[in-house]
Amino acid sequence: MNVPASGRRVLVSGASRGLGRAVARAFAANGDRVAVHFGSREEEARTTLASLAGGGHTLVGGDLADPSGAVAVVDAAAEALGGIDVLVNNAAVNIRHPLAETPYEEWVEVWQRHVAVNLLATANLSHLAARRMIDQGGGGRIVNIGSRGAFRGEPDHPAYGATKAAVHALGQSLAVSLAPYGIAVASVAPGFFATERVAPRVEGPEGEAIRAQSPFGRVGSAEEVAAAVLWLASPAAEWSSGTILDLNGASHLRS
Repeated sequence: MNVPASGRRVLVSGASRGLGRAVARAFAANGDRVAVHFGSREEEARTTLASLAGGGHTLVGGDLADPSGAVAVVDAAAEALGGIDVLVNNAAVNIRHPLAETPYEEWVEVWQRHVAVNLLATANLSHLAARRMIDQGGGGRIVNIGSRGAFRGEPDHPAYGATKAAVHALGQSLAVSLAPYGIAVASVAPGFFATERVAPRVEGPEGEAIRAQSPFGRVGSAEEVAAAVLWLASPAAEWSSGTILDLNGASHLRS
């Protein structure tokens, strides 16, 4: 199988801002062409698109919670790019819902939303992109964005932690089943890292405690996570297929 080091066709889900934007920029800077996916933040996604180095990039919108939306997104990306060599499953929701404070009806709704976006959309995009990679015959890469919370626990966001644990398990299952086709699948499990969404927490009263989670005394950056994603999608990382790469500044150690 021949997975090139650059010039690849890359779909990044949830790329309108934050980590998705950093990942899209990392691939574009590497010489790849990127399909920037958005769900509802079209203007922010256009900002991402405009910031990408090189040319040949495209914008694709769609609701990944709807299976038909996932089909439309992959079809649009493949048509614009001429195929798909790399899929980065970044799109996710993370809604606060501690059990003791959350009414049952809201609890059910939040869990259903997390499962639909974080897990099922990841599974659906993986199926659709992998089938294209198989038909293309050149192999490929799938990188899932998981979370430290899958191991450390998420008391205020239990559905997030649970669905990210499921994403890790999904990636390992797909790594085994897709290896014969030259498709490597891996996941990253970031700890706390700085994005627009969490900036008020990092800069607010709880910022010191958040930074103290790591012995480095800081939080990570989206660019650090994106660099790991870029490597896992590289030809050199094939033997890392099935891995779950911790990116948490030694804030949570496991063996």
